[in-house]
Amino acid sequence: MAAKKSTLALGLLGAAAAALAWAARDVPRAMGASPEERRVAPSPQWRDGKFHNRVPARTLTQPGGSMLSSFLRDRERRKPRLPIPLAAPSHATTEGLHITWYGHSSALVEINGDRVLFDPVWSDRCSPSHLVGPRRLHEPPVDLYELPALAAIVISHDHYDHLDLPSISELARISTAPFVVPLGVGAHFARWGIPPERVIELDWDESITVAGLTLTATEARHFSGRGLARDETLWASWVIAGHGRKVFYTGDSGYFDGYAEIGAAHGPFDATLMQIGAYGEGWPDIHMTPEEAVRAHQAVRGELLIPLHWGTFVLAFHDWSEPADRLWSEAKAEGVTLAVPRPGERVDVDAPPAVDGWWQAIA
Repeated sequence: MAAKKSTLALGLLGAAAAALAWAARDVPRAMGASPEERRVAPSPQWRDGKFHNRVPARTLTQPGGSMLSSFLRDRERRKPRLPIPLAAPSHATTEGLHITWYGHSSALVEINGDRVLFDPVWSDRCSPSHLVGPRRLHEPPVDLYELPALAAIVISHDHYDHLDLPSISELARISTAPFVVPLGVGAHFARWGIPPERVIELDWDESITVAGLTLTATEARHFSGRGLARDETLWASWVIAGHGRKVFYTGDSGYFDGYAEIGAAHGPFDATLMQIGAYGEGWPDIHMTPEEAVRAHQAVRGELLIPLHWGTFVLAFHDWSEPADRLWSEAKAEGVTLAVPRPGERVDVDAPPAVDGWWQAIA
């Protein structure tokens, strides 16, 4: 009997191991690939085998014990009590400047019918695995195939909550738009079988014109990496300009004096898409607080501020509604024009909706 139980246990263990191996089979592919040094070494940001911020940034300052304590405390407040309301955007009007936030940092910028999609993440988890990792708090407002025709798909950096293999693969299949990415990120696309002619890599202060729009990679204060190796690919913010309009997209970044330089070189901007969430005491240099996002908006000389990087994934220890609450308060104090759309809501930049605090009713 004991031998039979032992055999059964071993069999179950073997089956569990096989199931785990099967579930993890795509993880190495999702992690991407390292760029060839000859491709990235000419960059002024590259030295000692990695990319560097101009203003040094600490990625983690909080001790491990303190991090664990923060993780275990008030976990229920990091999610809303009620479902997040979604909107179904209509793209019938092509004239003017419109911005649609799909959740987290995924956003569509439309300038007179020329459209650029930023950091599309449609997967259930922002992770190399579909079994573990931060899970979405709301469904995507639309399916990828429901998006209007795109002029370009732009990536800010290669972290999983900004560069999502399943979304990229599907967009490569259903769209002919080029992928415009920071230097080195093209190695991931090559690993995933995306034809090289579909991928355009840019260093900071380099530009490309697609359709009627000019896309410029600008400085950010962050880091990169999809595995143990760090900073083998570049991170960037982006300027999109065309038809007499301009929009600034931060990607992920800590606050730094480079925002004033971006504003002087490329501003003023009709709208800014500002990262406001996933900040924390343990990583003060790589994500902005809501108050710093308002300062950055002012520094680049923005008119309308639309927040990103909040509400969709739990990536920090603050309350779910805190980023939007603090942003609204700071924007009112500073006289900054603000729109806080629901996921999927299309904002007319020339006639933005009044802030109604929709998130507070479900927090």
